[in-house]
Amino acid sequence: MKTLSEVKAGLLKDKATRESYAALEDEFSIAHELIAARLKAGLTQVEVAERMGTKQSVIARMESG
Repeated sequence: MKTLSEVKAGLLKDKATRESYAALEDEFSIAHELIAARLKAGLTQVEVAERMGTKQSVIARMESG
């Protein structure tokens, strides 16, 4: 069975896929920062959602990019 890294490397050999992946770099970076900040604060997605007055599913979508 291939690892995620191996699958990613294989997919990124394709120029169109590589370009699309690069175009989403900012979005992935923001999602990573949101997750890191939440974890550093020791909060769950539910707790963040409650503080923001929204639902956990919204936080999950934000964190998934």
